[in-house]
Amino acid sequence: MTGRAWAQAPIKVGVVNASPATEIGWSKQHALGVDAMKAALGDAISVTVLDNIFVPQDAERVFRELATSGNSLIFGTSFSLGAPMQKVAARFPKVAFEHCSGIVHTANIGTFEAKYHEGAYVGGVAAGHMSKTNKIGFIGGFPVPDIVGPANALLLGAQSVKPEITCNVIFLNSWFDPGKEKEAAKVLISQGCDVICGMTDTGASSEVAGEAGHWSIGYASDMSKFSSGKQLTAFMLDWSSDYVHAAKGVLAGDWKSDVRWDGLAAGVVKMAPYNQTIPADVIAKLKQLEADIGSGKVHPYAGELKDQDGNVKAAAGAVLSDADIRGMNWFVKGIIGKLS
Repeated sequence: MTGRAWAQAPIKVGVVNASPATEIGWSKQHALGVDAMKAALGDAISVTVLDNIFVPQDAERVFRELATSGNSLIFGTSFSLGAPMQKVAARFPKVAFEHCSGIVHTANIGTFEAKYHEGAYVGGVAAGHMSKTNKIGFIGGFPVPDIVGPANALLLGAQSVKPEITCNVIFLNSWFDPGKEKEAAKVLISQGCDVICGMTDTGASSEVAGEAGHWSIGYASDMSKFSSGKQLTAFMLDWSSDYVHAAKGVLAGDWKSDVRWDGLAAGVVKMAPYNQTIPADVIAKLKQLEADIGSGKVHPYAGELKDQDGNVKAAAGAVLSDADIRGMNWFVKGIIGKLS
């Protein structure tokens, strides 16, 4: 897509979110990425942001309207926006599309994603040190690889401290449902889980855990303000580099459809400040672990790994391949729950 006429500044950029951009959560982190893009490029771009577009038919219409109204770069920020984006992108080959959490990329659809499992593993290690019941809980939106993988990594991190720890998992089958999330957190607490990780778009699970005097681990944003002081940490997302990278490419006329998958090393995944109730020596170990995962010295999915049925998925001394991680559709041994 080098040298296209649409690459001339100023350019119009459209951003489509599947959920509302509240003060925290998934869409908030994308809003911060948009802010970083605006700060870096100033008057060279004009940005339109549309929130709460989650029905596929609506999304297809919105993508088409953005493309026909002169937007040279269009972002879709949810896995669920993939199919409608693909339909529209095929009709507008001169428009650059960027899909966060996307698994399909074409000549004019680039994808970017975060290595959530890296942050989840670090959070799991913190949980392993602080859990007294040896039961932790995980709440996810849907049983897709992006959520299943971090659930596994959370437990594996905890098991690296205490091998006997188990993790109860509940899926909401929704990207945004604070009420349902609160009920799920209450169920996990009733099952004996004393650390709750909510990989959702709200602080509801952190709020319920904190009010009950239990620990929480946040996701996407720092959820500590909702946790009654009980957040151990959060694995946060910083999409700034992805937004700036794409916009600069379109402006320069050399944007390319690429696949970006970054984690702790690139700063796309970041850990929120550790709760000061965690012993100082443990906090030091957690910070070192961040560095070791970023450098590749430690891999969250290092073998031997077994699934719930006892089948070996990674032999001792081996690690899961990137393809296996990104397509993960099984639970590790110690997870209590089903992929539904």
